[in-house]
Amino acid sequence: MKVLVVTTPGEGHVRPLLPLISSLVAGGDEVVMAAGEDAAGFVAGSGAAFSTVGHGEGEWFSTLVGRTRGAPGDGLAPERIHHYFLPRVFAEIGADDMIEDLVALGNQFEPDVILFETCAFAAPLLGDLLGVPSVHHLFGPILDDEVMELVDDAISPLWRSFGRRSPGFAGAYRDLTIEICPASLVLDQVVHGERLFLRPAPPPMEVRTVPERPLVYATLGTVMNTASEVFRDILSGLSDEALDVVVTVGRDRDPADLDPVPANARVERFIPQATLLPRCTVVVHHGGSGTTMGCFTHGVPQVVIPQGADNFINAAMVERVGAGLTLLPDDVNPGSIRDAVTTIIREPLFGSSARALAHDIALMPGHDEVAQQLRTWVGERKSRTETKD
Repeated sequence: MKVLVVTTPGEGHVRPLLPLISSLVAGGDEVVMAAGEDAAGFVAGSGAAFSTVGHGEGEWFSTLVGRTRGAPGDGLAPERIHHYFLPRVFAEIGADDMIEDLVALGNQFEPDVILFETCAFAAPLLGDLLGVPSVHHLFGPILDDEVMELVDDAISPLWRSFGRRSPGFAGAYRDLTIEICPASLVLDQVVHGERLFLRPAPPPMEVRTVPERPLVYATLGTVMNTASEVFRDILSGLSDEALDVVVTVGRDRDPADLDPVPANARVERFIPQATLLPRCTVVVHHGGSGTTMGCFTHGVPQVVIPQGADNFINAAMVERVGAGLTLLPDDVNPGSIRDAVTTIIREPLFGSSARALAHDIALMPGHDEVAQQLRTWVGERKSRTETKD
């Protein structure tokens, strides 16, 4: 099977695709990933080939800045972030930037299926042009219908420029959707098309063993990690508590920037979460999908301090299922962080809710199984098409 993977180049968009890509490659499939050049480094080691398409998010945001008098999105309420940025940056600007390169690559590679992440809105149009199915790999919960209707409005002129009509929601759910949230987390259903479920993170590498002295892990991911004041509030708020704190600031940050560090804490650039989460009592983080789903998978309660993008959606999801607490930006200070962490440590309900989610996720199919399901689905669809012809 020949698989063309289409993604926007952000690390949080690329990395959720990599385990499935590796399983496809290991099973003998030929895989090419298409994205802005910033994504090339993330693909190394997956076994997939890489092809640069478009110019990437930096140029897309620069284009948007040129259209606005002030800073794009300035003054937006958190719940309107996706309503504003997804139609403008990823649908109207990004898809237009990627499509010509994608069409050329698609005609050359001749894939059997297109696998794409949520913000790669050019991919369903490419599938329509090539006459092959497109598979939507979610990296978080399903987006609100209102957001996807705005995306559809923004990208419809691009479809029409090729003589095609969008089937609704930018074609994102037309064929097959791979959901990474267990049924207990899903509020919205895929509007049409078929779906598979996929475990959002690898199963824990070791049995969960929470130490007697609580261990709190804090991270702001790879994009929001410039918020030094949040890191300092975390360290300050927890400095006098009877617990240990591990902070990771990202490979591009210097841990020394947070000196002096309290005696009960240590600051590192990077620690693989799979080795740390089994020992954590609480995780304090920004609400990125990777960390959120990793905590769910390991059954760790969370304090979410959302910074932007999908952070607010994930924070609301964590609170809704009772697996943690949220501190909105205006409420973040050393005292509020201390109170949230100690509340979760004292109240066993947060831990039991998190462990229940981990149980649900453990029952979901893994990447090797879903890779085989995808091969079967593509083969059956191709057979039906050939029979009709």
